[in-house]
Parts: sequence; C-alpha cells; structure tokens
Amino acid sequence: MKKIIYIFCLIFCFSCEDVIDVDLNETEPRLVIEASINWFKGTSGNEQSIKLSLTAPFFDNAVPPATGAEVQIQDSNNNIYVFAEFNDSGIYSNNNFIPVIDETYTLTINYNNEIYNATETLKSVVPIDFVEQNDEGGFSGEEIELKAYYTDPVNIENYYFFEFISDIPVIPTLEVYEDRFTDGNQIFGFYTEEDLEPGIEVTIRNYGVSKRFYEYMFLLLQQGSQDNGGPFETQPATVRGNCINTTNPDNFPFGYFRLSEVDQVFYTIE
Repeated sequence: MKKIIYIFCLIFCFSCEDVIDVDLNETEPRLVIEASINWFKGTSGNEQSIKLSLTAPFFDNAVPPATGAEVQIQDSNNNIYVFAEFNDSGIYSNNNFIPVIDETYTLTINYNNEIYNATETLKSVVPIDFVEQNDEGGFSGEEIELKAYYTDPVNIENYYFFEFISDIPVIPTLEVYEDRFTDGNQIFGFYTEEDLEPGIEVTIRNYGVSKRFYEYMFLLLQQGSQDNGGPFETQPATVRGNCINTTNPDNFPFGYFRLSEVDQVFYTIE
C-alpha cells in the first residue's frame, strides 16, 4: 500500500515540493471488540451495547464495522443475553440485560466462523463525594484543575477507572487508580485542561473495574502518552485485552470485555 506524503520546504527563498512514496506493510484486518457494560447508579442497566469493528491502515479515515456477527453474554446462572445488530453498523444491542454486582459474565462472539470469548466480573464503585475546583493550578498557576473526591472502602482491594468528558479535547481524559496506598481513605480523580473556563460543563464518571482491566488500561495509557513518542513510534509490546480467539489463537482480537458499576457527576466550571 502506498500513500503520498507531501513535504514542503523553503530553501534560499525558493519553494519546492518533493513527493515521497511511503511503503506501508499490509496485514489482514483484526477484530476490535469494544464491550463495555456500564451500569450507571440509579438506572436498571438493562440497555447495553457492544461495538465491533476492524483494524484499518493508519492513513485510512474510516473505521470499518464488523457486521454479521453473532453476539451474546451469558451469566453464571446460564441466563443468555443476545445482542442484535442495528442496520449493519457493527453496533449490537440488548434491552433486557440484568446487571448483578460480583456476577461473572462470559462474552461469546461468532465472527467469520471464528469464536471469540472473554470472561469478566461486574465490579461495584463508590459514589463521588464532591468536586473541588482550583483556579491556580498547572505550571503557570493559572490553569483550572478539578478533583473528584471519593471514599475508598476499607480492607477491600479496589480499582477505579475515571473518565472526564468536556467539549475541549477531541477525546476524553482517562485515568486509572488503585487503592494499594490509599485503602480506606478519601482520595480523588484529577482533571485539568489548558482551555477550561467558566461555563464549560465537565462529565465525570468513575467506573469500578477489575485488577486485570486496571493493569491493561495502565499499560495502554502509558504507551499512548505524549512521553512515548508519536504515532510512528514503535511500541514496546502489543497490549492484549481479555478477549481470545478460541478457533484461531494467532488471529487474536484487540479490545476488552469490561463490566462496571458507574457513578456520574455533571460539573460546570465556575
């Protein structure tokens, strides 16, 4: 596959244009599984969806959906929840899912005659106690910072996944936390953006997650941080989720099957 990259340069006040052909390796598309079952506090949690897509070349603008799959989740009591696809979109939905804290669920996907499986437990989460705003944060002392405080249960191993959503960044800000050194204490999820200003609404979500998901997301966030180079930087390892291909293990998927209780707060910058 060849893509054309145009490099413009200015030499001795004359402009020139060089055309460079970049040969990129082609590989067979892999299945990408976005199976996040989220039970928001105060809701029944019956409406859930799973997104299936395929990997695509880096310079492609579109992400192809994985259509025509058979998707289901089964709990330890052999209750089966079938997820039906909507209009060849790669989005598979179920409207009668029953979330149960500490219940173990198994995801099964049949795609292109290959079977993919993942097993995970639905984890609980404590509520967000309050949000604190600091208007003198950052290196300049002029950035707005938010701290979303929550109280960790004592003598229980807990892992947390925070998501901060606003209109400023293109993608949400994600953070993971463990309670190894903060067990039983009131601690916080942290968020700051350079362009935060009064009137902007920030959605703050705290998810209860398993230790395995914490470790998976911790590595993923490390590799995707600004300190680890740009998109062409070679990553030290492929980060695997908990989904496996039982038919053809070499054709492993990307993504993760996660089940979480979620607490959500809407905060308006003052």
